[in-house]
Formats: sequence, structure tokens, C-alpha cells
Amino acid sequence: MKRTLLTSLTAILAALLVIGAAVPALAHDALKRSDPAKGATVKKIDEVTLEFTAKVRMPFVIVRAADGAEHQLGAPTADGPVVTQRLGGTLPDGAYTIAYRVVSSDGHPVEGEIPFTVKGAPPTAEPTAEPSAAPSASAEPTAGSAAEPTAAPTAEQTAGQVSQPDATQAASQEESSVAFPVWLLVVVGALAGIGVGFLLSMRKKKP
Repeated sequence: MKRTLLTSLTAILAALLVIGAAVPALAHDALKRSDPAKGATVKKIDEVTLEFTAKVRMPFVIVRAADGAEHQLGAPTADGPVVTQRLGGTLPDGAYTIAYRVVSSDGHPVEGEIPFTVKGAPPTAEPTAEPSAAPSASAEPTAGSAAEPTAAPTAEQTAGQVSQPDATQAASQEESSVAFPVWLLVVVGALAGIGVGFLLSMRKKKP
């Protein structure tokens, strides 16, 4: 009886030892720590760090704000058990969640979420309005686009413009005055020649 009981206890102890040794072998890799930690409140953060219990691969990390906006920059990098994810600038105050997914050393996926809060972050500088640039070339007057002011005529030019038609009129009057006496002289000379010829013919007809 005692021998049977001892054999049963030995078998049970051996089974417990086998089960105890098998449980760690069946356990997958897990998240060991994170920066920021779960539920932590930080003032400033520009990257997220996740450390697992063993080497991981194919990391995937999203840093999401309460409004659904994502703030990760590029793809995460894995260095053994440590995964680093850069952020697109310093996060403003608010609640955030780190969602991660990796492939553990035994080939099984490991995923989870880490909530944290940013409070007391320095305000982001708003861009100031720069002075407007100098007027563009299109605002400058181009050749022919605007009439250039013409110089006022001088007194000499005005006098020349006024006297020019007067001189022309005077020249025409002089030509007419010269042409009229010549024409008259020619007519008078012709008449005189006709008269003289008539008188001479009359004298020749007398006996």
C-alpha cells in the first residue's frame, strides 16, 4: 500500500515537473517595457521605444491621437528585441495610443496597445507673416503699355508751325502777283502786234 502511494506521488511530481518545464517553452515573446510607459504622462516626446523579451522582426507601430490623427514618421526599426518608431515632430498636449504588432522569435505575432498622455508640451511657434515682396515685374510699366508724356511744344516750334503756312500763303501770293503782270504784258503785246500789223496792211492797200 505504501509502495503504491509512493509510486503515485512520484508520477504526479514528475508530471508537474514536465508541465512546468513545458509552460515557458510554449510562452510567446512579450513586451518587456516601453517608453513612454503604459498610462504615463510625459511633457515632450519625439520617438517611441518598445523592448520585448526576445528578438522580434517585422515591426509595425502606429501612434494615434484621440481624434484619430496619426503621428508616426516613416517605418519603425528593429534592433534585436528593441523597436524604435520616430514621430513627426513634438506631440502637442493630448491623449495618445501606441498600437504595435511584431513577429516573435517563435514566429507568432505579438500585438497590443499602450495609452499615454502628453501634458505641458511647449507651444509650437506659429509662422509669422513675412513682409510682402517687392512689386513683381508685371507691375512695372512695359514698353508701349502706357503712353509716355510728350514734351510741350516750345515757343520757337509753335512760332515755326504758325509761320510755315503764312510763308506758304505769302509765296503763293507773290507767284500770283508776278504771274498776273507777265500774262497781262503778253496779251497787251499780242494786241499791239496785231494792231501794228493791221495798220501796215492798211497802208499798203492805199494807192
